[in-house]
Amino acid sequence: MRMLEQEEENDDAAEVTWEDQQRINTFSKLNTRIRGIEENLEELKQEKEALDDLSTELELADEDEPVLYKVGEVFLHMPLPRALKRLEHDQSDVDARVAKLSAQSDDCERQMKELKVQLYAKFGSAINLDE
Repeated sequence: MRMLEQEEENDDAAEVTWEDQQRINTFSKLNTRIRGIEENLEELKQEKEALDDLSTELELADEDEPVLYKVGEVFLHMPLPRALKRLEHDQSDVDARVAKLSAQSDDCERQMKELKVQLYAKFGSAINLDE
């Protein structure tokens, strides 16, 4: 095995242009954004499970007694029908937020795939865009 001269090593490396660097930076930003979205989706999944559990508990509750319902950081006494309406509203809100974040994640992934194709076409194995 022989040692390559510094000049010979650099002959195989493709030159990184300003546009290439912008693509790499954009890929990195999108990757970071997807990680944040995934964290938010996990939190929303837990919130949805808690709301589903609450729905089950409210089905078993006595209609004549007020129930404690969490609004923000406090618990309020509410009549059961009002708590059920509030629960439906909260569930639809969580579903809407999940749908919005999923759409954002899909958009980021689509853009990342396009950037991967462009960057791998130019740099081949000299660049690693996998996690």
